[in-house]
Amino acid sequence: MVKNKNNKAIWNTRIKKRTSSFFAKIGGSLEIDKKLYKEDIMGSIVHTEMLFKQKIISFKIKNKIIYGLKKIENEISKNKFNFDRTFEDIHMNIEKRLFEIIGEEAGYVHTARSRNDQVITDLKIWMKSATKEINKNIDKLLKTILKNAEKNIYTIMPGFTHLKNAQALSFAHYLMAYIEMFIRDKKRFQNCLESLNENPLGVSALTGTSFNIDRNYTTRKLGFKKPTNNSIDTVSDRDFVLDYLYSCSVCAMHISRISEELIIWNSDAFSLIKLSDKVVTGSSIMPQKKNPDPLEYLRGKSGTIFGNLFSMLTILKGLPLSYFKDLQDDKEIIFKTNEILTSCLKILDEVLNNIYPDKKKMFELTNKGHVTATDLADYLVKNKSISFRAAYQKTAEIVNFAEKKKKQIHELDLKELKKIDPHFNEDVLKVFNLKNSINSKKSYGGTSFDNIKKMIIKYKKLLK
Repeated sequence: MVKNKNNKAIWNTRIKKRTSSFFAKIGGSLEIDKKLYKEDIMGSIVHTEMLFKQKIISFKIKNKIIYGLKKIENEISKNKFNFDRTFEDIHMNIEKRLFEIIGEEAGYVHTARSRNDQVITDLKIWMKSATKEINKNIDKLLKTILKNAEKNIYTIMPGFTHLKNAQALSFAHYLMAYIEMFIRDKKRFQNCLESLNENPLGVSALTGTSFNIDRNYTTRKLGFKKPTNNSIDTVSDRDFVLDYLYSCSVCAMHISRISEELIIWNSDAFSLIKLSDKVVTGSSIMPQKKNPDPLEYLRGKSGTIFGNLFSMLTILKGLPLSYFKDLQDDKEIIFKTNEILTSCLKILDEVLNNIYPDKKKMFELTNKGHVTATDLADYLVKNKSISFRAAYQKTAEIVNFAEKKKKQIHELDLKELKKIDPHFNEDVLKVFNLKNSINSKKSYGGTSFDNIKKMIIKYKKLLK
């Protein structure tokens, strides 16, 4: 290799004419991938150590390269590094600066390595760290949800199907449903870490290398579990990107769902919750307004994350093996998605720390829509020795009767109930008590207060 004396691109010996300024502008990725400088330097240092260990480079060259790389890392971290767009990405910028610092020995750093395996290595290291950080934010969110649930075990609200009152439940049980969703998100991101734990370094451009390298050494040093198995697949594989973007999309969907519900419940039509002034905005023309803008932001950003997943799928769907310029877009898509999802998790956590259920309104709404009708049908099955379908029909008659009387079924007295079935006695009235209704749902996973308490204890232990 020769010293990069003329401050030109590495491939200048082969390509005689300067790249058009327009393509240089759109073809470079420096503004995006300079985020990877730490990972790139880490990978280069480990690669250099491996080259020395395998007697491919000398002790002196190894030390000079590592000295130069650490100096560059220090310059970048202190904003003293001059990023040059002539060198289209972070990898070439670092290599060019290495030449300036240590001279022609810098040319050895790329022995037995291509930018193809180099960039995937950098990206995977960054994504591993980003994925762990997302799971930390999910943990924080889970603890906030759990804290709200613990405060609202005995807060009674209607459960909805088709957005119609269905059955009574605990507000804590509702909140715990989102615990399950976000725990599944954590598991998905954990699975992403598995696919990220294969080391690409050493497959070079697409065929591997003739140098006697030790990929197991770099695997251990860089914190991977094992080296990848096929060099062609390694440089063309972006399944790990899709796994990550899919996981982000599902998590964003869960954030959007809870946001939508809180928007509805905060509306004047429902008024089931109130939001602190910390998490609302005003109107430019209507002085009375307090708008749930952060929740609407969360609901909207899910679309951007979904779009990023489909962008990557579209990029990959027509690519033959192995590397193509199209794949350069993966980093921008990943970085933007990570930034948005991280922001959304933090915003949702802030909102959930600033919501207040209107327990009175929740209870009042639960007393509408005949929410104990199923309890009455169950009572008939248990006490009158009839099938559930027969009990369903009988209960429907009672609901019809109550509506003719312009009453809810819990407002019917025993005398009125006996008009439908003379065998009813006083104990049937207990069925209409909302606390009794909730507490009767003792099947595993049900909304009974005891079940909820056990689940809260379980998840508090899990999230310690």
